[in-house]
Amino acid sequence: MNLHMNMAATVASLAGASLLLPAFASAAPTPLIAPALTGISALPGPIAPPATPAATMGVLRTSPDVAVAGTKYTVTGTGLPANKTVTLTWGTATATWVVEARPDSVDYLGRKVDKVSVVIGQTTTDAAGKFMLPVKAPKDFGGIHDIYAVIDGVQVAKGGFLIARSATITPKSGPIGTMLTVTYNGLGSSLYEGGGSLLYDNKFTGALMAYWTRGTATMHIRASGPVGTHTIEVADAISFKYLNIQQSPIPWGTGFKLSFNVTKDNGRPKARIDWPANVAPTLDARTTLQLTGLGSSNSSAQLESSSGAVNSKVGVTASGLTPNAAVSLEWSTVVGNRVNCTGTCWTFVSVPLGTGTAGADGRLSSKITIPDGLGGWHVVQVLQNGQLKTQVPYYVKRSIAGKGVSSLTLKAGQRFTVHLKGLGWTQLDNTIAVDYDNSYVGYGCGFNSQGDTVMNLIATGAPGTHLIDMYPLLYTQQPSYANTPYGMIPVLTYEKDVPGLALGYDLPAIRLAITIVK
Repeated sequence: MNLHMNMAATVASLAGASLLLPAFASAAPTPLIAPALTGISALPGPIAPPATPAATMGVLRTSPDVAVAGTKYTVTGTGLPANKTVTLTWGTATATWVVEARPDSVDYLGRKVDKVSVVIGQTTTDAAGKFMLPVKAPKDFGGIHDIYAVIDGVQVAKGGFLIARSATITPKSGPIGTMLTVTYNGLGSSLYEGGGSLLYDNKFTGALMAYWTRGTATMHIRASGPVGTHTIEVADAISFKYLNIQQSPIPWGTGFKLSFNVTKDNGRPKARIDWPANVAPTLDARTTLQLTGLGSSNSSAQLESSSGAVNSKVGVTASGLTPNAAVSLEWSTVVGNRVNCTGTCWTFVSVPLGTGTAGADGRLSSKITIPDGLGGWHVVQVLQNGQLKTQVPYYVKRSIAGKGVSSLTLKAGQRFTVHLKGLGWTQLDNTIAVDYDNSYVGYGCGFNSQGDTVMNLIATGAPGTHLIDMYPLLYTQQPSYANTPYGMIPVLTYEKDVPGLALGYDLPAIRLAITIVK
């Protein structure tokens, strides 16, 4: 049976929406399981059995003891028990993000690191208690790694190896708007070693992390003008460049200076949206799902697509309904904001999508229009006689409104706006960071405006093409949480290392451009 859609209702203001009161429960902080990402190194060996430190620890020699991943080196031990099997272990870690996922939101709570030891080799001491074993530095987190020689469950000798950093850029020349791939290898797992920044001509472009990617940060930025050579720097430590890192406890985090030559200005490139890695979520947490009060378990609903932009038309089917009875479809969302937030700052609401009647077979089939509202995870709910029969999640993606920019051609000093749709309300997706010619200028928030985000900028620079690049941002200002690094700045490694990926949040980079004329 077809559903009779009330199109006005699908775009009605939320002022007319009915209050939705699903069961609500707080959730515990959850360390996220990294999604299955391509090209990511696994742990460099099997987990090592527990071992006890010896009362007197010998010394292992590693030669060389500092090099990039993949370098061959030799571990040598002397003065050990003779003719014994020796297991070499490598100290490393697993690192991830922590969130609190609830029906009404998702909060970003920082990061979590667990130290582990893995087996990297096995050999036997000779009659003099000596061994020499050639190994290869694994693709792993950078920084210092402890190496132990274990005999009969006892750590009898200790050495170390420092995986050094390296960086590359490709290509090395091209016109304004050329997409650059910057790769920084050897980031560590600790807080001060696990992140850094990218600077373009000494302007802060954004932050980089490498937790899920085990020490390798890959970033895509666009070359901005003017014509000539530009300096791109990747630098440690937490979000911003540590200017005297050589005097810090991690003096090996010295970063790298790279160059790119802008050859010409071919004019304004087309607007584009660069989506992150397509991965399966590892945490089944969908906001606005009603947790209790469901009707018969025989009822079910399906959507022809699980995600799309606002105003998308989506086919919906439902079965197991009461035959020949009225049906209403509703859109579960929230209204509110985080500004000066104390107590209850937002609430669930239900937006009508349309009404109809189930067929004699208890089925219903038609199309709905996704409301022009907040982005992120929402729920389409099927009700009969005021009772929730079934529900199905839908993810609203970010999109560019119209041409995205109020004026594509401006004079220096003129104001203009950037217009986006589909920003959300959780700390993962309520905001977006904005770079102007690879310089971070601020952020926009779409919560209070129901996903509609109009950001105010000023055209600056010489005549020619100027770039506006927008990246995901982890919101940390309100409510305030301790231990939440990388907040309120562009996340350049959004493609493979941002917490939203584990919850199905598809947060892209959005790239626009303007032309300045005399």
